[in-house]
Amino acid sequence: MTSPAYDLWYWPSIQGRGEFVRLFLAAAGITYRDRARTGDAQALVEDMEAREKSGQFAPYAPPYLVERESGFAIAQVAHVLAWLTDRHDLGTGDAATDLHLIQLQLTITDIVAEVHDTHHPVASGLYFDDQKDAAKRAAKAFREERIPKYLDHFEAALSVKPGPFMAGAKWSHVDTSLFQLVEGLRYAFPLRMAAASDDYPKLIACRDAVAEIEGVASYLDSEARIPFNEDGIFRHYEELDDA
Repeated sequence: MTSPAYDLWYWPSIQGRGEFVRLFLAAAGITYRDRARTGDAQALVEDMEAREKSGQFAPYAPPYLVERESGFAIAQVAHVLAWLTDRHDLGTGDAATDLHLIQLQLTITDIVAEVHDTHHPVASGLYFDDQKDAAKRAAKAFREERIPKYLDHFEAALSVKPGPFMAGAKWSHVDTSLFQLVEGLRYAFPLRMAAASDDYPKLIACRDAVAEIEGVASYLDSEARIPFNEDGIFRHYEELDDA
């Protein structure tokens, strides 16, 4: 059996940003070792500290992916996914389309950051209960203004090609990331997403098509797909949700 070519480093007890990488790897059938899950969070901390002291370019934060043969490490979700797409010849074959897909992936990065800021609008180092009033205001604005603005954009982009995926019949890193975005928003804001779902038929169709990719379906049915929880990016607090 061929040894996995990559090591993925991310916090072991949450989906977080690491899940965007895991879903892509699953869809592509690329094997990897999830190092902090086979070890622990301290192993991740120690690996990051070693890279900081190595004299080489080091990741600022996880997730990062390491090519085991060369030791090359690459971080930032959008960057990792674009690199894997190129390395494994998973692009569309059209340079302009591939660049637009990276553009969309970076937009997903933006909304994920805004999701985090709904429950931690003041400071990441504070507990949710220490900034609950600010979080209620931030979440209201996010639900009413930002969710439709972002989802309208993705729905329009999905209208460019016949579908069900962003580039047409072939899935890309954007599609696996949109799956995770929809799932995360449904978990964090179930009332808001239930009310809005009929407005985004192409986005939901894309999400459903990703779920049927063989590697993704197997991953979702495995223990590797841990549940969302209130330590990750997508957190459900009843007081932050409304239709």
